Amino acid sequence: MNVLAIDVGGTHVKILATGQRQHTELASGPTLTPKKMIAGVKKLARDWKYDVVAMGYPGPVLHGRPVAEPHNLGRGWVGFNYAKAFRRPVKIVNDAAMQALGSYRGEKMLFLGLGTGLGTTMIVDGIVEPMELAHLPYRKATYEDYVGLRGLLKFGKKKWRKHVEDVVAKLAAALEVDDIVLGGGNATKLEKLPPGCRVGYNANAFLGGFRLWKGVRKRKARGT
Repeated sequence: MNVLAIDVGGTHVKILATGQRQHTELASGPTLTPKKMIAGVKKLARDWKYDVVAMGYPGPVLHGRPVAEPHNLGRGWVGFNYAKAFRRPVKIVNDAAMQALGSYRGEKMLFLGLGTGLGTTMIVDGIVEPMELAHLPYRKATYEDYVGLRGLLKFGKKKWRKHVEDVVAKLAAALEVDDIVLGGGNATKLEKLPPGCRVGYNANAFLGGFRLWKGVRKRKARGT
């Protein structure tokens, strides 16, 4: 079974299929609708063979369906028939959940995606639990306002890094996790990782997409 994994982000949509060595991408942004996304993906993947689709969606997903419009994209994502548009079976999860699944090694793991926004997911004994923590109150705004892209641009790298360390410490203490993975494009902007953390690379989103269809083989090795 060949899987087409799609990672929908606020600035790019990245895709990779089983057997391909290099991902490809198209631009994203406030005008991107699901119709435009699928047309672009089909064009990029026209020479790839795939039987099913796995999609990481930048918003809450319930029972495999988006339940709220994304903050950083166009409208029309809720209620859209993705399987009909792709003419393939489609599994959809939150984008942070897909990257978290690709980063998972076992036990109780917290994934924090430092990208355009803040993606949050827990995985406990192989069970994925997406969490919408980004818009919960933190200081004078929300977690996302301080450690997402807006926070990085507003506060600068030095203060942003301190906010990341503080948020990680608070969530780690509250959730009592065994493993913390920091992913997303801005994780590379950290000079050093907060205690107990490892880097989750963006490419793990594709592995997570493949695992949605093929399952996960857990291992308990720690470290980067």
